[in-house]
Amino acid sequence: MNQALVLNIQRFSIHDGEGIRTTIFFKGCGLHCKWCHNPESQNYKMQIMRYEERCKKCVACIRACPNNAVKKLDGKIILDRDKCHACGICVDYCAYNSLEIAGKYYTSDELVDIVKKDNIIYEESGGGVTLSGGEVMSQSIEFLLELCKKLKKIGIHIYIDTCGFAPVESYRKIAPYVDTFLYDIKTLDVEKHRQFIGEGLEVILNNLIEINKFSSNINIRIPIIGQVNDELDGMSNIANWLLENKIKVQCINLLPYHNTGSTKYERLGLSYDHESMAVPEQWKMEDIKNIFKEKGFQNIKVGG
Repeated sequence: MNQALVLNIQRFSIHDGEGIRTTIFFKGCGLHCKWCHNPESQNYKMQIMRYEERCKKCVACIRACPNNAVKKLDGKIILDRDKCHACGICVDYCAYNSLEIAGKYYTSDELVDIVKKDNIIYEESGGGVTLSGGEVMSQSIEFLLELCKKLKKIGIHIYIDTCGFAPVESYRKIAPYVDTFLYDIKTLDVEKHRQFIGEGLEVILNNLIEINKFSSNINIRIPIIGQVNDELDGMSNIANWLLENKIKVQCINLLPYHNTGSTKYERLGLSYDHESMAVPEQWKMEDIKNIFKEKGFQNIKVGG
């Protein structure tokens, strides 16, 4: 049975496209943005998240784990992630909700059934479904085609929110079923892109040029991170690149960085680099907005 690993399904969403939408967040992404507010979305496998503040040290999880991945050390419950298979047995035995499993497999029919519950809301608000991530386009293209065809058959409006780091052929195949692409660009500085995002720019920019050939509905989304990419010259470079490549931009969303997801890193046993990133000042966001406005872009929004 064809399935995909989904991190979350958010109904009544107003930040991932027009109208009221259902956003399906697929698990797994080829990029590793240091500011990612959903780090659990990067891994392509199920993961256990630990809420240390809820743990009562009852050791039920230790007794339940079949892989000896949980132990007590110096009064603390420790999860050995190298041994953990994310089977979820420890989650079932935890009476205090201090353990949570990130990721669940769904068939396309199961996702369609969830989406259909709010069909009347989509019709009244001009909304629909947004496929997001992680990186939705790095999932099985066969699964995505199956899902999109079923959604289109019942008249559902589809957005795809993508960072652009996926095979170009996948974009070509999915394009006939997509009403609008929400496309991320972070910076055109190659060194910074590798330092803060983990990959180069070539695939991302080439895919946007390719999408532009067969889609007239492209919204550009630019996360603005203080100390990383909030220089005005860098934003001007992005605006010029979009103009030079004749990208048919319908809307530009400038997304100010926030650190509300930083606690998730600890829950996954990861570190978070607080010092290298900052929330951009409001005046900086307005200056960046004015750069795109002066370049002739329309419909520029601060926020989702």
